[in-house]
Amino acid sequence: MEQCASVEREVDKVLQKFLTYGQHCEQSLEELLHYVGQLRAELASAALQGTPLSATLSLVMSQCCRKIKDTVQKLASDHKDIHSSVSRVGKAIDRNFDSEICGVVSDAVWDSREKQQQILQMAILEHLYQQGMLSVAEELCQESTLNVDLDFKQPFLELNRILEALHEQDLGPALEWAVSHRQRLLELNSSLEFKLHRLHFIRLLAGGPEKQLEALSYARHFQPFARLHQREIQVMMGSLVYLRLGLEKSPYCHLLDNSHWAEICETFTRDACSLLGLSVESPLSVSFASGCVALPVLMNIKAVIEQRQCTGVWSHKDELPIEIELGMKCWYHSVFACPILRQQTSDSNPPIKLICGHVISRDALNKLINGGKLKCPYCPMEQNPADGKRIIF
Repeated sequence: MEQCASVEREVDKVLQKFLTYGQHCEQSLEELLHYVGQLRAELASAALQGTPLSATLSLVMSQCCRKIKDTVQKLASDHKDIHSSVSRVGKAIDRNFDSEICGVVSDAVWDSREKQQQILQMAILEHLYQQGMLSVAEELCQESTLNVDLDFKQPFLELNRILEALHEQDLGPALEWAVSHRQRLLELNSSLEFKLHRLHFIRLLAGGPEKQLEALSYARHFQPFARLHQREIQVMMGSLVYLRLGLEKSPYCHLLDNSHWAEICETFTRDACSLLGLSVESPLSVSFASGCVALPVLMNIKAVIEQRQCTGVWSHKDELPIEIELGMKCWYHSVFACPILRQQTSDSNPPIKLICGHVISRDALNKLINGGKLKCPYCPMEQNPADGKRIIF
């Protein structure tokens, strides 16, 4: 992080110089325009009177031309100083970062260049659709000749349409979507539909006593959710007592908090992505953030490998030479490491549960077979290797 901080300091200096230069440039040009405007008015006045140009006005015009020239030269000189500051940012980047990061990983661990390009383009495309940048995504499809069918786009188009409506505090599209997917949302233990009805009820409460009857009528939508959300429903119904006095000054003023809109957007995004089989966060963003954490470690590994001349130690496509801690945020599924071989299990080397209940990898099981029998490494039980069962976490 020290390298980033060093570059950031240089960038801050450039930004400060740009700000100062902009203010100075604007002030100088305003003064110059005011000065030229005054001179123009004097010349116009002299022309109207029909008097010849006086020596004084000629001197003033010469001084004005000299002032314009000096101001322009001074601004140009100051602008050149900024160029040197910008170049120092580039030098700071070169000094603090390795420009050859592509060489961190051997080309042998990747697929063909065409395959890499296609995967990257699809990741960028999915990111653009997920962020709602639909026009940019369409332009990328055309320029990269990616063949993307409507089935791929449709979930993103629908999600962005509903999210845009929620940002404008329009609950209609989201409620329609939640009702049409009610059964699947219930299977996910989602409370999205209830939260949407609750927010609509709160909007009616915010309308004051005139909306009381409409709010009471709408409260019937809470009936299917009474068992799971009884307490929240009681709070909303209790708020009706203070409707004539104003909810803003009542114990229920928290119901009018605008944070409910941000919360409903997050809830909808999470539940809709889960239901449609999409990731909540853009895979491109997650990959980029993970790469920023892993890259310094991989660069150190590269230096060690080159120093010890053991270039063949990293040749697998699906495995790093050492474990890199990315933090809890990047834990998406359970990982099992074989206690015998100290290796992470995979599809080709899955975890196997023995009769005694202990779990080892298939490779470890094969190595422990002796005379057609297997003795558990943790307990003395002998068993038939064929009795082991593959388990999935």
